Amino acid sequence: MTPGDAGMPATEVLAVLEALERRGCWVALEGGWGVDALAGRQTRLHRDVDVDVDAAQERVALSVLEELGYAVETDQRPTRVELVAPRGRRVDVHPLRFDAAGDGVQTGLCGEQYRYPATSFVTGCIDGRPVRCLSVAQQIEWHAGYAPRESDRADLVVLHDLVRDGHSPGW
Repeated sequence: MTPGDAGMPATEVLAVLEALERRGCWVALEGGWGVDALAGRQTRLHRDVDVDVDAAQERVALSVLEELGYAVETDQRPTRVELVAPRGRRVDVHPLRFDAAGDGVQTGLCGEQYRYPATSFVTGCIDGRPVRCLSVAQQIEWHAGYAPRESDRADLVVLHDLVRDGHSPGW
């Protein structure tokens, strides 16, 4: 984020989720806003919101975001598509393919397969609204796959506090 940039506020996250859900899109939060949904409060400023969507609904999801004023900035499909809008708003879309058991798979840029067990999708809360998000365990696992940035370290502190306090959904 740049100085003076408000990043991605909770009101915009909820507007994005509501617009996607109105159009019948399956959506779940991960990343920083997913962590904050688990915590039930905003713990830091966020550059973007990371949303998992059903790959079968990807076109609809991108269309909904375009209707909200977002435009594709980074296209790294099949892994992710990042969209931007005025005032520093950003949405990072992660398409997942689901099997009959409800397990999701995200395909990496080199064909890697990242598994999202059905049990890793839990309910968190943003500004009093229930939202689907990744579990504490899944969030911690994803954070282990790369060198953490400052924001990742902050998220890991929140996740480990949730584990320590014993009130984390999905653990």
